[in-house]
Amino acid sequence: MEFNRLQQAWQRVRDELLAERTADGHWVGELSSSALSTATAVSALAMIGRRTDLGFGISNVGFQISDLVERGVGWLVRHQNDDGGFGDTDKSHSNIATTYLVVAALHLAGKAEAYRELIARAEKYIESKGRLEGLKARYGIDKTFVVPIMTNLALAGLVKWEEISPLPFELAVVPQAWYRFVGMPVVSYAIPALVSIGQAHYFHKKPWNPITRLVRWFSITRSLKVLRRMQPDSGGYLEATPLTSFVVMSLASRPPLRGAPESPIATEVIRDGVKFLVNSVRPDGSWPIDTNLATWVTTLSINALAAGGEDVASLLGPKCLDWLLSCQHTQRHPFTGADPGGWGWSDLSGAVPDADDTAGALLALAAWRDSPSCTPEQLDRRTAAARDGLQWLIRLQNRDGGWPTFCRGWGKLPFDRSGVDLTAHVERARWVFHRELNDRFAPSLRAAWRRETESLWFTLRTQASDGSWTPLWFGNQDSPDESNRVYGTAKVLISFDLGGDDHSEDLGIDRGSPLDRGLKWLVANQNPDGGWGSGVWNKRVVPSDEQRAAGFSPAVPDAPHLPLTTRHSPLISSVEETALAVEALLPVADDEAYRQSVERGLEWLVTAVERGDHRNAAPIGFYFAKLWYYEKLYPIIFTASALGRACQKLRPAT
Repeated sequence: MEFNRLQQAWQRVRDELLAERTADGHWVGELSSSALSTATAVSALAMIGRRTDLGFGISNVGFQISDLVERGVGWLVRHQNDDGGFGDTDKSHSNIATTYLVVAALHLAGKAEAYRELIARAEKYIESKGRLEGLKARYGIDKTFVVPIMTNLALAGLVKWEEISPLPFELAVVPQAWYRFVGMPVVSYAIPALVSIGQAHYFHKKPWNPITRLVRWFSITRSLKVLRRMQPDSGGYLEATPLTSFVVMSLASRPPLRGAPESPIATEVIRDGVKFLVNSVRPDGSWPIDTNLATWVTTLSINALAAGGEDVASLLGPKCLDWLLSCQHTQRHPFTGADPGGWGWSDLSGAVPDADDTAGALLALAAWRDSPSCTPEQLDRRTAAARDGLQWLIRLQNRDGGWPTFCRGWGKLPFDRSGVDLTAHVERARWVFHRELNDRFAPSLRAAWRRETESLWFTLRTQASDGSWTPLWFGNQDSPDESNRVYGTAKVLISFDLGGDDHSEDLGIDRGSPLDRGLKWLVANQNPDGGWGSGVWNKRVVPSDEQRAAGFSPAVPDAPHLPLTTRHSPLISSVEETALAVEALLPVADDEAYRQSVERGLEWLVTAVERGDHRNAAPIGFYFAKLWYYEKLYPIIFTASALGRACQKLRPAT
């Protein structure tokens, strides 16, 4: 590829990325609107609209619930897919969970008759997926999301309470450090759902066992106190619309029960939860899956700019560093009990420190350290924060050698286990600070710091026989198991810095080694168009003459083998996956076995930038419980990182 063309594409994406910053010098991004979030919010507000005894009136919170419900319903009915179902985003395939929740929302909002035909199409889709058995099959042993969905259906009168597994909300009152030992039926982040949904089931269908009934009776107020203590200032648990909505609708559904204790605590939880829903609704009547991923996209952006050789300290200025350092948690977190030192995905009060975001923040601090313009004062502050962050990560490592998201050793449910994408990210962060901070840790942590072989063995054990790795928090909706092995494999390869750093010698890149097999898997799974990925679902239309004259750009680059119609195609590459694969292969681009693959991938990316298609975000993100999302900055950030590294790697000798 002509270097000037590559450099021009990088410069364009770099400038666009910088233009996305806020006035405070960091990035916020924008998450996709979500049919699932919108449906749960509509259900919660519809339940609130039926209550007049909660101690706060509509006028006190400055909104009309009925108007929000009406607008939410309007958004939902405009986003039904052709198959009758609903997807998590406007680019997502239908799934049974979201479709069920939309149907429940329409019933609770009193719109079932008005949208009878729409519901009939949705019911036909649900029937084709096996109804409740199909829903349960989607999540397996994990009750974290199945029980809330079924509770929503029960509140809408669509299932009986007898069909729903009661959640043992009394377990929430045991000391937080014991949670992993008492057999919690939900993942670590779902304690608010355990309490609120468990209580809703108790009030609607009391257990037949008198001992269980008595234990739960005496746990009502105590567990509500736990729920209230976990609620952040924003009112939104995890800043997440679905979780907050499930809490609100469940508590608001509690029927009058003679002898039940009065609960001003429940009223406070509901009040603040409703305020969160009101404050997070979008002008079009929809809700996103979470408020934002500001910390995550900021650290990704810093690292992408550093990959292109930028002096980030000079380019971004001290306000950006100040903001990033302010996002580090400095107190024990009430939600997970996490020690101080980690970073969450956002600077908002509902974020929780986790391994992936902490690793990203540490890499951003390393980029700041390596900037020529980094001042001694900035270096000292950065070093102290990095030390605390690394110590936080070391304490989080699981016995299997990998890293979980939030809590060490919590359990075996899918989103609580160690993840190879998390482990790869943490290992990369640990390595860039290996020499700098090794002797600055508390003596009790130095041995743990040197336990690198454990994470290596975890990486080896999780590699598939074909050479790929499967991540925990990213997916591909066209993959049979919804996994995104391009993302997982690329993240592992990038973490080992194959460009010559002796860290890569741990696994080696000789023929037949794990890293060699991973590289070859990426090459073998490159699409015919030169990109990677199969998860973008685009609605492609033939543009009119007026659109062409106005510079209309299709959703994806033209491909002669693809008809200009709405279709699901495994041959459509995504910007995010292509950029990651290119970045992973760039260090070995001099090898004849990989050169052509890198060139084709760069051609795809540069062409996408030239067309303006590099902003086409794909729904590759997994939120909790396999809820899909896309983030508008992901394709820009990932492209900037890949093209920046390519410019550094392929720059002609002067």
